Amino acid sequence: MTTMDEPSVAPAFDPADPYLSGAWAPVADELDIAELPVTGELPDALTGSYLRNGPNPAFAPLGRYHLFDGDGMLHAVAFEDGAARYRNRWVESAALRVERREGRALYGGLSEFAVPSPELVAEGGMMKNTANTHVVGHAGRVFALMEAARPTEVDLALATLGEYDFDGALVGPMTAHPKVDPVTGELVFFGYNPFPPFLRVHVADAAGTLVQSVDVDLPGPVMMHDFAVSADHIVLFDLPAVFDVKTMLEGGAGIRWEPEHGARIGVLDRSDLTAPPRWFEVEPFWMFHVLNAFDDGGAVVVDGCRTDRLNTTFGDEEPVRARPPVLHRWRIDLATGAVTEQQLDDRAGDFPRVNDDVAGADARYGYVAKAERWEDDEVFFDGFVKHDLFAGTSEVYSYGPGAVSGEVSFAPDPTRDGEDAGWLLNFVWNRVEDRSDLVVVDAAALEEVARVHLPRRVPSGFHGNWLPA
Repeated sequence: MTTMDEPSVAPAFDPADPYLSGAWAPVADELDIAELPVTGELPDALTGSYLRNGPNPAFAPLGRYHLFDGDGMLHAVAFEDGAARYRNRWVESAALRVERREGRALYGGLSEFAVPSPELVAEGGMMKNTANTHVVGHAGRVFALMEAARPTEVDLALATLGEYDFDGALVGPMTAHPKVDPVTGELVFFGYNPFPPFLRVHVADAAGTLVQSVDVDLPGPVMMHDFAVSADHIVLFDLPAVFDVKTMLEGGAGIRWEPEHGARIGVLDRSDLTAPPRWFEVEPFWMFHVLNAFDDGGAVVVDGCRTDRLNTTFGDEEPVRARPPVLHRWRIDLATGAVTEQQLDDRAGDFPRVNDDVAGADARYGYVAKAERWEDDEVFFDGFVKHDLFAGTSEVYSYGPGAVSGEVSFAPDPTRDGEDAGWLLNFVWNRVEDRSDLVVVDAAALEEVARVHLPRRVPSGFHGNWLPA
């Protein structure tokens, strides 16, 4: 079965903008194509859907474009009976619907914000909820997420169902990186805000009911992209990526790197979220993404990809000069108050993942997207590094010459035992041949088992997940 929507005319995007061209160049239509050609053999136990989110602006931007500005677009490959089907859809936010009606972009972005008219705010909101960063499943629902707005519920056909507020219980935004506890089934997340209260932590039970919301006092508003959850603790990162709402409303950079703000790691006890967090002062650093966290006696251990400063610009006049992120480990000793930091790798990488079935526990294996090139204005991932965190060893997997890849998602194999018994899924664009595939790699053997040939180039994106049938 093959269906396509009416073809759309692509807007005229700036070919000199690295985030509107090449691997990031937006696509202009939505496809639904079944019975995709496959090289190799799809495992019978691989039954479900792989969904990945990313920015795909529907219209040429009003002003300077930031990679985080693009309208969310979901790309999905569904597996059943050894066959694969591809589908992509925009996340239809209220703001995007207004722009479609007017036939042009109406909202500014993070590098050049524009205050919308009162009429536009009433219909589409003060800031567009792009829902372009992540897509997660919990309690029978699927959410497309950005970190400064409410979650947007979608279905497995990628249709947008609308913003979701947990039956009115959610006040404020939801992070793009919620954590599902594989033991309790709880969804743990936070929402930050440029206005007081600057941070709020939430817990939804396994049935999807929001059961706890607590405010966390911060000295000021900061960008907090990710956090960590272990079996017993929640770990927060108060890092010096500071909001400046006044400057943003005036059209300037709304987020700035201010190391004089200082940096702290906060630890909350999951058994008593009403107790204030314990804060541990550390030297300023930046981290977009956490690999995992676990409890180790009287300490909490967190692994993530660390760099020396915020490594993206939000409209600053000078280009960002940051070291490429590499995998690090923090050990937070709750008894002594000491925080130790250990570098686990010297290769540039980000988008770390574990098998989510062992999230919050002492996981042995971690998978980090490997950067072929990491420069100020250009980052290419061409494979991943599989870390054996117990042995302190690693193996590199490359998708081959000309490959541009991203974050892997782990799909467990229900027929095998073992933490790495499963498959790693990744959209891979061959920039030489200009084609995209979904590549399925056996996580234990690190061997390609199947390559699903997609009907179109899939632009680079951010985060995705495997949702078993």
